[in-house]
Amino acid sequence: MKQRNPAAVFLLALITFGIYGIYWEVKTKGELKQQGADIPTAWLIIIPLANLYWLWKYAVGVEQVSKGKISAVLVLILMLLLSIVGMAILQSEFNKLGEAPAGGPVPPTPPTDPTPPTVTPPANPEPPVPPATPPVV
Repeated sequence: MKQRNPAAVFLLALITFGIYGIYWEVKTKGELKQQGADIPTAWLIIIPLANLYWLWKYAVGVEQVSKGKISAVLVLILMLLLSIVGMAILQSEFNKLGEAPAGGPVPPTPPTDPTPPTVTPPANPEPPVPPATPPVV
């Protein structure tokens, strides 16, 4: 998830009378879909009653991507009752998810030996062959 300032999310949504809030929902929806969430098209945001269905699917997608760390019911309450304040709180949680490693702790890599391999000569080397001299005629 992209790191955004939660205060900026709140202030931009407030200054633009909610238009940035819709933009933020669409952008975070795209980021959630990239991580495997099943959220329908954002066009449903502008359709009465369908936007409630969309918001629920968005909340379920947040819960799925966060692996249960953020409850879908909590997301729904934040978005419906607290509106732009809820968006800022949710962005703060997204920032925390973005900081955590995706697959859990990374195991350390074993150290490599910087010395080059040594080449050992064969046990019974053959004696050098003297150069052949041409016969004298």
